[in-house]
Amino acid sequence: MHIVHDGARDAPPLLLIHGSGASGASWELMVPALAERHHVIRVDLPGCGKSPEAPSYAVAAQASAVAAVLDEGGLSRVAVAGHSSGGYVATALAEQRPDLVGSLALVSTGPSPAALLPQPLILKVLLGPPLGRLVWAVRSDARIRKGAAATAARPIEVPDEMVADIRAINYRTMRAVLRCNLEYLTARDVPARLGALDVPVLAICGGADRRWDPASAREYLAVPGARVEVLPGVGHVPLLEAPEDTSRLLQSFIAQPEYRPESGPRA
Repeated sequence: MHIVHDGARDAPPLLLIHGSGASGASWELMVPALAERHHVIRVDLPGCGKSPEAPSYAVAAQASAVAAVLDEGGLSRVAVAGHSSGGYVATALAEQRPDLVGSLALVSTGPSPAALLPQPLILKVLLGPPLGRLVWAVRSDARIRKGAAATAARPIEVPDEMVADIRAINYRTMRAVLRCNLEYLTARDVPARLGALDVPVLAICGGADRRWDPASAREYLAVPGARVEVLPGVGHVPLLEAPEDTSRLLQSFIAQPEYRPESGPRA
């Protein structure tokens, strides 16, 4: 698995897990701020970016691969943040290895299948049969950037490394990852999974998310002690739409993970 380290190695560790069809480069705009206080560890999940393909893309299998990275580094009680479906991998990691996860932050992670919104047309074309395989193979950089921005509510700059990493993902792998993510979510929704764990939880949601119904953020309030933060006017990609605000919320949570919820999500 491709791994990138930033910040001092003796600083508190923070693991960042990207979403489907992306790579560790999707966190690039947040890394400078996060690395000031943390040993930031970014992974490319199997079959994504610079990591080789794997026999299975089941969420549990991906979480096991991430656990192996942490074990190899001698790390435990790590602050873990996952964007979008990376939040499923982060949750599965906490389910499998609670000794490795000190706190859990989910950014734009859909809580249940019912919260999924209709996909933008460009994503339907890129991912759906029968044309998806053909269109995927001839994607230009401009089309990749447009696809990455399709669920954003603000103009974004997609890092060049992220574009290259997205290009490296093949169509078959992408379809398998999406199928496995849905299987994980359908088997048990995320708030129910988190409610069975003893780990501090932060859910950061865009108030204008175009992939998941923004109102579904309230489902995370069912998790005892969970903190829910809503970013007004932000879509599905806070990492690129509002990196400063997202970094601030993440750092504040890591510093004080124990939280007593107020009456509802804070915007």
